[in-house]
Amino acid sequence: MTLHRYAAALLLGLAATGPALAADGPIDIDDAWVRATVPGQPNGAGYMEIENEGKQNDRLLEVRSDAAERVEIHTVDSTGGVARMRQVDGVDVSAGGEVKFAPGGFHVMFLKLKAPFKEGDRVSATLRFEHAGEVPVQFEVKPAAYGGGKGGGHGGHDMGGMDHGAHGAGMKH
Repeated sequence: MTLHRYAAALLLGLAATGPALAADGPIDIDDAWVRATVPGQPNGAGYMEIENEGKQNDRLLEVRSDAAERVEIHTVDSTGGVARMRQVDGVDVSAGGEVKFAPGGFHVMFLKLKAPFKEGDRVSATLRFEHAGEVPVQFEVKPAAYGGGKGGGHGGHDMGGMDHGAHGAGMKH
């Protein structure tokens, strides 16, 4: 193996072990994770922090992944003590700002999983932004009872008592 190929392989190997990698650009993705799924669970939810280090507002338009038949961006609205998930067309990320995808709020919905999410694995996805373009991300598969990223969580349960595994079976949008 030539020195150049070795260096390229080393860089790719290091990149694969990073938390959540973004392309060179103003968008930085951090703390991207999903919970491990149980056998027969058709869906999973992904969470992350999106930072826009640029000087221009941007907007997350879509998420794509080969891990599921369909991937959508969702939020949770609470009205009168009732939490409802609904799909959104996008999420604004202001210049110099940050948006957190967390249980009980914005999340990436992986619908009709092609295989269970297994603890320790990674789920590849591509985020498409209005200005930054495509940004690859690796969601780390955490234990099924994992409650959240930096600074705590919700005891392994999504806020509002919502079960993402049952999404689509009577869940109101």
